[in-house]
Amino acid sequence: MNKWTSRINVFILFILIGHFFIPTAHATHTIEVSAESAILMDQESGRILFEKNPHKKMRIASITKIMTAILAIESGKMDQNVTVSDRAVRTEGSSIYLKQKQKVKLEDLVYGLMLRSGNDAAVAIAEFVGGSLDGFVFMMNEKAKEIGMTNTEFANPHGLDDHENHYSTAYDMALLTKYAMENETFRKIFGTKVYKKDGFQWKNKNKLLNLYEYCTGGKTGYTKRANRTLVSTAEKDDLHLIAVTLNAPDDWNDHMSMFNSAFSEYDQVTIKKEGYLAIDNKFYKDRIFINRDIVYPLMEEEKNKINIRLFLAKPKASWKNHPEKVPEKVGTLRVLLDGETIEEVPIYFENGDVEPPHGWFGKMIDLLFDMLGVSA
Repeated sequence: MNKWTSRINVFILFILIGHFFIPTAHATHTIEVSAESAILMDQESGRILFEKNPHKKMRIASITKIMTAILAIESGKMDQNVTVSDRAVRTEGSSIYLKQKQKVKLEDLVYGLMLRSGNDAAVAIAEFVGGSLDGFVFMMNEKAKEIGMTNTEFANPHGLDDHENHYSTAYDMALLTKYAMENETFRKIFGTKVYKKDGFQWKNKNKLLNLYEYCTGGKTGYTKRANRTLVSTAEKDDLHLIAVTLNAPDDWNDHMSMFNSAFSEYDQVTIKKEGYLAIDNKFYKDRIFINRDIVYPLMEEEKNKINIRLFLAKPKASWKNHPEKVPEKVGTLRVLLDGETIEEVPIYFENGDVEPPHGWFGKMIDLLFDMLGVSA
């Protein structure tokens, strides 16, 4: 049990259990960046640790290819061969020098797309995965809506300045990267320094992989109208961070400055571990749980400003002798930082379809730790 247990306030309320909008607590930093627009986001919680014009709609150049890559990976066709079209070969800009009618495995194209920023690879991927360029662009925009990228419109799979209606924001690109980083294959490609396979040998253009010891991946971008754009990720001491800069003359240093600031100021804190919840309510006692840890990046001065509240549905009389009638979700655990909600998770009743975290023995251990005031 952690030190905030004594602050838990239990409210027995009639509520509808559903999805909630969770505002993210922001922190203020004195970071100077060259970028016109920038953001630093915690990958696990989505907390914004630094921002500068984060919602300004701007051209994004080749960081567009993060969307192209994740759609290719999610297609389930990575081991299939793609026949390269004339249109793909004739695509302007950076290239992996594909040839018309060449057969290339989709996986190889995605590596060429991400490491060498191949525009020809982007078109070949789009035509194969989407059936056509227009079909793939439709997929890109549908996925953007799904992720919550409300200030983004894609018009091509590569980010070239050939369409006026192709733009995004630093915040939206951070959301996209957060989503993509949940995919193991994407993480592997994103962080690959050199790719050697099937006659291809490519070195990643993301210099941060060599310049910065904590960098775990990234995607570069440049066009004359967008100027330099960059998305990168970094990891240290359980903190997983995402940085995005748009129109940044000094982007390498911008990213390292943002990462270093966060690593020096924040700890990734486990606010509440998964498991059974210790409460006094007779009906719910020893029978309700959350099924995941709640972790959040906090500065030292924020750690004593955390409060946890439980909201539970009022037990019905019929539930007493018929626990099988109790719904799977019976409430919500809400975490507040200085009075602002930063996280909400469902509270489950043990008779539901969701498996209790540790079983009977684990429940006893969790309760023992709760009584002792020790964090498991």
